[in-house]
Amino acid sequence: MDECERSADGEIDSVDHSVGGKSAAGIFPASVLRATAYPLLLLAVVLVGASALVLRWDPAIVSPLFLVGTLTYLALLEQLIPYDRTWHPGKDEWRWYGIYFLLTMAGSALAQLLVTAAVGWISAEERGHHLWAEIPGALLAGSLVSYLVHRLGHTSALLWRLHGVHHVPQKVNVANNGVNHVLDIVLAQSLVQLTLALAGFSRSAVLVTGLFVVAQGYFVHANIDVRIGRFNHLLASPEQHRLHHSTDLSEAGHYGSDLSCWDHLFGSFTWRPGREPAAVGLHDPASFPATGEILAALLHPWRRPEPEPVTGPDGNP
Repeated sequence: MDECERSADGEIDSVDHSVGGKSAAGIFPASVLRATAYPLLLLAVVLVGASALVLRWDPAIVSPLFLVGTLTYLALLEQLIPYDRTWHPGKDEWRWYGIYFLLTMAGSALAQLLVTAAVGWISAEERGHHLWAEIPGALLAGSLVSYLVHRLGHTSALLWRLHGVHHVPQKVNVANNGVNHVLDIVLAQSLVQLTLALAGFSRSAVLVTGLFVVAQGYFVHANIDVRIGRFNHLLASPEQHRLHHSTDLSEAGHYGSDLSCWDHLFGSFTWRPGREPAAVGLHDPASFPATGEILAALLHPWRRPEPEPVTGPDGNP
């Protein structure tokens, strides 16, 4: 079957989403998978969260297992309903992404240790308020801090030297969601966790909120052909996050990876139906080391910026 067919009015209608190798054609349940992939992920958050609360599962065990399950689920979907087949990682990229993932996990653990050392884990064991009132509050508070830190990572020259490492890959997929400078992770997650701890949210609320944030964080980065329509105005999605990684800075908003309300509120919401980036990666690729140059990327924040070339009146050096 051709990837495009001409409609009765002469316009070309896409039969199967295909740009630069995007295709799920020939897979019978593709349309079903595209429609159910995200609802099933959200259902998993609810079921695991509810089970953990009722059965009193240890968060230290639940959270890592849920992360592994989320990664496995989304990696499978990337094979079945890819947005762009050319965005699948190559052999070398898998190795680089694996190292970065371990660094990201180490950064997350260090953030937790720093918060615990600073204020102790002061979230209440037993909730003082109704849990279903606490969860939205914890989600909104954590999401706002995450949004602000992320936006500063793009607008502050100093913080960009950390965060820009994440934008080096010229593709967006679940595996390279872990491509981060370890200090960027420590800073962002420390501030989010510190906010939740000082606000006094219960551990139950923090656990359930954390499951949702993990699911959303990897979902928006997934190389899957899933569109959530009007829900984009409430929740973040791969459609939005691909724009965030666009080399066209005029459309590269969307600093929220869980909720999209902050992008609306602060004017960084750029998505509209059918809008896609022409290319993803750095606007200036030469400004950061390549993804495979891991040590150079980690040392990049302390590297002296290259001086701007001096030009004469005619514009030549």
